[in-house]
Amino acid sequence: MGVGPPADHFVPYGPSHWVLIVLLVGGSVVVAVFGHRHRDVEPGFRRGFAGVVLAFNVPLLVYRQLPAQWDIAESLPLHLCDLAWMAAAVALWTRHPLAYALTFYWGLTLTPQAMITPALDAPDFPHVDFVEFWGQHLVVVWAAAYLTWGAGLRPTWREYWFAAAVTCTWVVAMLAFNAWAGTNYGFVSGKPENPSLLDLLGGWPWYLFAEVALALAAWALLTWPWTRVRAQGMAKPC
Repeated sequence: MGVGPPADHFVPYGPSHWVLIVLLVGGSVVVAVFGHRHRDVEPGFRRGFAGVVLAFNVPLLVYRQLPAQWDIAESLPLHLCDLAWMAAAVALWTRHPLAYALTFYWGLTLTPQAMITPALDAPDFPHVDFVEFWGQHLVVVWAAAYLTWGAGLRPTWREYWFAAAVTCTWVVAMLAFNAWAGTNYGFVSGKPENPSLLDLLGGWPWYLFAEVALALAAWALLTWPWTRVRAQGMAKPC
């Protein structure tokens, strides 16, 4: 008989996972509705949100660099979720359209996918690995929801192509780094051991091409309604 994970380990679709999925959806709705109804406090709330993102993630980033925690395969902020929280912090603080684009596309597609099929082999709450993984992902999704439906930012085709170029560049860079360091950042050099949507996309390297194609298609579908609404609004007679 196989030996399962320890009793205190995180189990996909166990009680803690369902709680986090509820937090993912519920928190996104709350920040979006709050932001939409309280545009008068938008600058203060938005920058306070940026401070929360930094206050949560920066200490954990420093913690991972300590000698007792250092692991070249895990400690470097090279996963896409690491770049996503950095982009979210910049977007929240500045409303910069390019930082927002990365937050929007990564936060509403790739980050939720990582939460639905989490590659997490760690003790359950309140272990630091658990808190880091889930907190890092939650704040990015919440930031994307707030900036879009709360603060009123909108994606454009220019931002779409920027996000596509950055993401493809990151994939190539991680392939090179992983080959040099013997790591697997972003799972671009091999699939995660846990079941994931990548299992439906074929073996390496074919799943990379399929993943990029699906992401670009999904992002285009997310962009088109906003650009259509904007075009219709501009076309209305005075």
